[in-house]
Amino acid sequence: MFKILKQEGRARRGTFKTVHGDIQTPVFMNVGTCAAIKGGISTMDLKDVRCQVELSNTYHLHLRPGDELIHKMGGIHKFFNWDRPVLTDSGGFQVFSLAQLRKITEEGVKFASHIDGKRIFMGPEESMRIQSNLASTIAMAFDECIENPAEYNYTKKSCARTTRWLYRCRDELNRLNQLETTINKNQLLFGINQGSTYHDLRIDHMKAIAELELPGYAIGGLAVGESAEEMYETIDVVEPHMPKDKPRYLMGVGTPVNILEAVHRGVDFFDCVMPSRNARHGNIFTWHGKMNLLNEKYISDPRPIDENCGCPACKHYSRSYIRHLFKAKETLGMRLAVLHNLYFYNELMEQIRKALDEDRFESFYNTYREILAERSTN
Repeated sequence: MFKILKQEGRARRGTFKTVHGDIQTPVFMNVGTCAAIKGGISTMDLKDVRCQVELSNTYHLHLRPGDELIHKMGGIHKFFNWDRPVLTDSGGFQVFSLAQLRKITEEGVKFASHIDGKRIFMGPEESMRIQSNLASTIAMAFDECIENPAEYNYTKKSCARTTRWLYRCRDELNRLNQLETTINKNQLLFGINQGSTYHDLRIDHMKAIAELELPGYAIGGLAVGESAEEMYETIDVVEPHMPKDKPRYLMGVGTPVNILEAVHRGVDFFDCVMPSRNARHGNIFTWHGKMNLLNEKYISDPRPIDENCGCPACKHYSRSYIRHLFKAKETLGMRLAVLHNLYFYNELMEQIRKALDEDRFESFYNTYREILAERSTN
């Protein structure tokens, strides 16, 4: 399913075939937690900003509107009118970050809903059943995501349990894919590497889960408190032990520079709420660095956000106007900013792929790793 087309150093250019279409990698997946991008962005908008893969959240959709309802409506693709790949996370991160009064056992996790306090149980089998009901293209394995820093012995036990859970996820998804009532019988399972920032645990866990020969593998448990340097170091440690012929997914990361650095280290898939979350507060990513559109210097600036950008906001509106919308608390300002940031992230990945296709990724990397991290002076 995954074919590497070009490689420069550890950076990889590939294509991943799925039942809902081919994914060109490296790829950024646009995050629609509740089957919608925050900021008033529709699936038609996602096509306009050249999104390849939409990511939705198992935990949130299970609580509201309910995965059984989405199954009844024909699966998530029909539910929100999207004919391209969808990845659903397992719900593990939200269980451990949002849920109150959670209790972890070998079977799974008992927790209280952050919405109404209702007691819920989720384990590997439950997560797979929910994701099967959603009928996403790619389902993520149910794992324990622990905070950084974490105690070594607990992390070691957690990794072992996550490995056991992965076997149960695989077996349950294989069973579900054979059922007559299953909407997507070609649903794919990605395993998740854990181990905090302990190099030996990361390596041991990666070796253990690689034995299952799954369609893809993720590096989880990063961007949750460790420094960027620790994150890059962890990728460097894990990457040599990840299957070469399977896509690698760095979960929940990150800034444009984080993505550039991770591609340089051999990562293929990314997701993060940052482009939409930052945009909703007027923080913008451009090819000349980061901008805060709320700054007074943009009050009468007639230029688009980025003169080299082809997004709907930059094609039609000025910095001055979009700033006015934010100050007037008009939701259009937030929507235009989100459209811009999503377009920028997807274009960034297109430019990375083009650079790899043309054997000049190293030059691209060296040029933009500093520019994209700086505040714009334009």
